Amino acid sequence: MKNIIKQIISFILPITVLIIVPINIEFDISVKSIISLTGGLIFICLGLYIMFLTISSFIKIGKGTLAPWSPTKKLVVNGMYAYVRNPMILGVLIVLTGESIAISSLKIFHWDLLFFVLNNIYFSFFEEPGLVNRFGDEYREYKKHVHRWTPSLKPYNPEITQ
Repeated sequence: MKNIIKQIISFILPITVLIIVPINIEFDISVKSIISLTGGLIFICLGLYIMFLTISSFIKIGKGTLAPWSPTKKLVVNGMYAYVRNPMILGVLIVLTGESIAISSLKIFHWDLLFFVLNNIYFSFFEEPGLVNRFGDEYREYKKHVHRWTPSLKPYNPEITQ
């Protein structure tokens, strides 16, 4: 039961970013072509899948959530996190891109870009320094080998890199 509650709470921020804000940005939702709708839905499904995997990793491996009041107790460096440091936000960005494509909305695409910029600022000045404080050298080593936004082809393995 606790895990179910943690999962529900973990989806509050993504639902706000992915559904509530875009709906408030773009009231006049119309599908202009089946191609854009299909392409957008592919992006949306991919982004949601990435988000599901990463949030599940936080709960199962990290023993916490993405919520600041219930942070992970263990640094998660495997799964999607072995390829890129912020796959959860990458998933959100992919969903927002998919939404903007699916309904041909430049306003939602602008929200997507703004969300990316805001997260860059947040990660640089708050999230990453906080992770250094919480996990120390383990996070510093991970940060050296895994990029913030660009996924690598080869997964990070702490046993090999040290």
